[in-house]
Amino acid sequence: MEIFWNTIARYNEGTWPLQLAITLAGILLTVLLYRRPAPWVKRGMKAYLVFVNAWIAGVYYMTYGGTRSYHYILAIFWGILALIWLWDLVTGYTSFERNRKHVYLVAVLYAMPFLYPLLSWLRGMEFPMMTTTVMPCSVAVFTIGLLLGFSRKVNLLIILFLCHWALISFSKIYVYHIPEDVLLAASTVPAIYLFFKNYFDQNLHKETKPSARFMNGFLIGICVLIGVALSLTLVNGLMK
Repeated sequence: MEIFWNTIARYNEGTWPLQLAITLAGILLTVLLYRRPAPWVKRGMKAYLVFVNAWIAGVYYMTYGGTRSYHYILAIFWGILALIWLWDLVTGYTSFERNRKHVYLVAVLYAMPFLYPLLSWLRGMEFPMMTTTVMPCSVAVFTIGLLLGFSRKVNLLIILFLCHWALISFSKIYVYHIPEDVLLAASTVPAIYLFFKNYFDQNLHKETKPSARFMNGFLIGICVLIGVALSLTLVNGLMK
């Protein structure tokens, strides 16, 4: 645990001006995507996501997280996400077409990267040894919110990777004493359901085995199990 927080402190000390610039760039591109969703803005957002995922892989894990166990595996994970976004940038698969069905949930997800440092501060952490907006879980929850806000056509492979990462956060809550990761873990429950429900709704008219209706019910069951697991995790943490 000490190694974990020390690497975070070194990362924040060495990169905070760049983290601020990356955060401001993300805010600007998100606003433009809502106000002026021109093709160049959409390509710019994808290029930004390529960069920020590569940053997590190369700077956060390989440069500052080198003393952690298995840091290279985590770097590969985020490097793959960067490559997926690069492929999407080239092919134009994700259309970034606005979906207005989940406005309030999307707003909450956008706010979460800023709640990470706030929660760190509220529980007595001080800069530089605290979570910030350009860390793996902050980037993951921002991407989930972005894709949910523009979910008419998204790359489900990205969603699966991010949801997998979010579920890993369950263990980090205890191993590294990061209750902030409850934010990401909790957000996956509605996000997983809504992403795949949208996919199943688009394919209800098609003949598939198993049927889309069956898979929709199965998905609800999976999300309930995840929700129960999260609840038990939180209760167990409060009792300790």
